[in-house]
Amino acid sequence: MFQTIKNAFLSPDIRKKMLITFALILVYRIGCFVPIPGLDSASIFAGVSQTDFTLMLSAITGSAFTYGTIFALGIVPFINSFIIMQLLTLIIPKLEKLSKEGEEGRKKLTQYTRYAAVLLALIQAIGVMFLWKDSIIPVFTGDAENQTDMVFTMILIVIILVGGSSLVMWLAERITEYGIGNGTSLIIFIGIISSLGTSIWGAMTGTIPAEIEAGDTSGLWYLLGFLLLVVLLFFIIVFVDMADRKIQVQYAKQVKGNKMYGGQSTHIPLKVNASGVMPIIFASSLIMFPQMIIQFGGWEDTQFGLVWAEWLGTNGNLYAPIMFIMIIFFAYFYAQIQFNPDDVARMLQQNGGFLPGIRPGRATSDYLRKINNRLTLFGALFLAFIALIPTLILQQVPGFRNLGFGNAFSATGLLIVVSVALEFQKQLESQLLVKNNKGFLK
Repeated sequence: MFQTIKNAFLSPDIRKKMLITFALILVYRIGCFVPIPGLDSASIFAGVSQTDFTLMLSAITGSAFTYGTIFALGIVPFINSFIIMQLLTLIIPKLEKLSKEGEEGRKKLTQYTRYAAVLLALIQAIGVMFLWKDSIIPVFTGDAENQTDMVFTMILIVIILVGGSSLVMWLAERITEYGIGNGTSLIIFIGIISSLGTSIWGAMTGTIPAEIEAGDTSGLWYLLGFLLLVVLLFFIIVFVDMADRKIQVQYAKQVKGNKMYGGQSTHIPLKVNASGVMPIIFASSLIMFPQMIIQFGGWEDTQFGLVWAEWLGTNGNLYAPIMFIMIIFFAYFYAQIQFNPDDVARMLQQNGGFLPGIRPGRATSDYLRKINNRLTLFGALFLAFIALIPTLILQQVPGFRNLGFGNAFSATGLLIVVSVALEFQKQLESQLLVKNNKGFLK
């Protein structure tokens, strides 16, 4: 990967795109440290941020939510709107038709996704503002008893949160358009990396030295165990992410005029984990939505809030099995969106292609569907394992939890980090390949 980055910097065009990407990411990270006027950041950090949902949101936003900054919502509203639009595309015929109309249809769907993201950002900003209500300091008088100033400050906080989320969405789109890689994925990547780095640095400079002074070296061993777990997960994720099943395709020979065409052999690559991390994001968003409502409404101590926390909270009794089932369901759901065996079989038949030993048409589509379902099951089980087992270990073992790894880091986060890093490398390699081919043609 480092050699790929080195080669990319030697190309002026690719270097320009990389510098644009880094500059936009730098703007995003600077915004993660700009506080919102009228908020007591220390109060937010010490109080309302220390819950399962808000800690997850803080990890995604690179601790911006923890300190009450202008990018506290981050890219989360855009992700939620994207998920909603994906689901609605399968339900509403008009949206499904737009998705099949090529570039113009995709532009309209993207525009609808932006509108939905702003609306969701407004709803979430209002919820976050009420979550922070005890940490609000009126901007003009500083007197919480002054209702007019208090209301104005609350409105100001909502506007800043919505504007910050919209700006993050704009930065992500500019990265995708003018930089390298998917802007949304890179922003999530940077947020998780910064949160993980902050947790490790805090453990190395704060918790572990204090324990060593007290004669306890267990924290150091837990840190080494954590790093070994990260390396092991990194190896497993890379191995599965790059694995695929190659379906051989043979093209029949055709005589057109005085020339013979076809007779070539190629393959259809079916990835084991074609859906990437999307099933985990879908499942997490759905199961965390009621918890978000409970958190924003201040209903944690109600009967419903207590029952939900006990059974379906992050450490609840039914959280792991329900999350497991939902990941498998969404893996199959996303596989149906990405790969249509009937379309592939029809395209092969129209171009004179066939699978050796399989009849063209219906038999080919059934065969491809069977292979894809088996691969999807394996990929879904892999995602469920990665999302639950290592994360539960980090959350349940007191040593890991005391170092802050149980909340600031999850195996899901590592899966996102590795997937984005591999995708970024593929983007660089494809850019270099296009550049080299242009040079060869010239």
